[in-house]
Amino acid sequence: MKILVVGASGILGSAVASELSKRHDIISASRNGDVKVDIKDVTSIRAMFEQTGKLDAIVCTAGKAHFGPLAEITEEKMSIGIKDKLMGQVNLVLEGTKFLNDGGSFTLVSGILGYEPILSGVNASMVNGAIDSFVKAAAIELPRGIRINAVSATMFEEAIAHYGPYFRGFKPVPVADAALAFSRSVEGHNTGQIYKIGY
Repeated sequence: MKILVVGASGILGSAVASELSKRHDIISASRNGDVKVDIKDVTSIRAMFEQTGKLDAIVCTAGKAHFGPLAEITEEKMSIGIKDKLMGQVNLVLEGTKFLNDGGSFTLVSGILGYEPILSGVNASMVNGAIDSFVKAAAIELPRGIRINAVSATMFEEAIAHYGPYFRGFKPVPVADAALAFSRSVEGHNTGQIYKIGY
């Protein structure tokens, strides 16, 4: 299969690209990758798809959210997760559908905070929950047998240095475990599924 991995330069994206490249042709896209894209910008997304052409699967491992106490969150800070992780992935689906071959698939990324809130994680919780709901709803409307799933993982062992203070009491998992879930989505037959990793 010809698979586009958006966010391929990150911790998760690198692991997903490595796993899928064992069996498929991978196109890596990121802000600084071979194919450049900024998922906050729908024009950039359209340009990326014009460059890649037809695809068998589109995988997204990218998306930022704001971490901070609710009392200090402004509309601007809340919009970080909305414009980046949420609408960035929604727009990948809206724009990418026409570039997917019949029977192709989308795999998005959400996260444990959609189910297990933490202090200072309200933006991420809101966005992750919205992504999971979007996947379930889009699954019943996508045309031509196109599938859509999401991978929702707990914190990765490889990200403890950055996110560890937010996730006290959570058991981290190797990022390779999440990469296997992306493989399960891309190479399987399910749609509308949220693959939970580490919880």
